[in-house]
Amino acid sequence: MKYGVRLKIDVSKIDKSKLFKGQKGTYLDATVFIDVDNKDQYDNNGMITQDAGKDVKGPILGNAQVFWNDGAQNNHQQQKAPQNKPDFDFDDDTPF
Repeated sequence: MKYGVRLKIDVSKIDKSKLFKGQKGTYLDATVFIDVDNKDQYDNNGMITQDAGKDVKGPILGNAQVFWNDGAQNNHQQQKAPQNKPDFDFDDDTPF
C-alpha cells in the first residue's frame, strides 16, 4: 500500500552537532514512527525523532500525518472469499 505522509518538523529542536556533510548537502538522520490506524487529537499518525545513537533516544522533532493512500488492501488484512464457487469439490483424498 502506498501512503502520502506530511511531516512537520520543529528545526529548533535539531541537535546540530548530529548534522553531517554529504556529497550533495548537509544531512540529518531521523526516524518516522507511523500508525496508520490511529490518529491523535491533532489528526497526526506519528512522530519524527532525530537519530541519536544505537541505545540513545533522540529528541522528538515533530509529527507525521497520513493524508493519502492508494486504497490498496493491506497485506495483513484477509482477502474476501471469492463469490463464485469452483466447478469441482475437493474430497478427503486431495493431498494438499
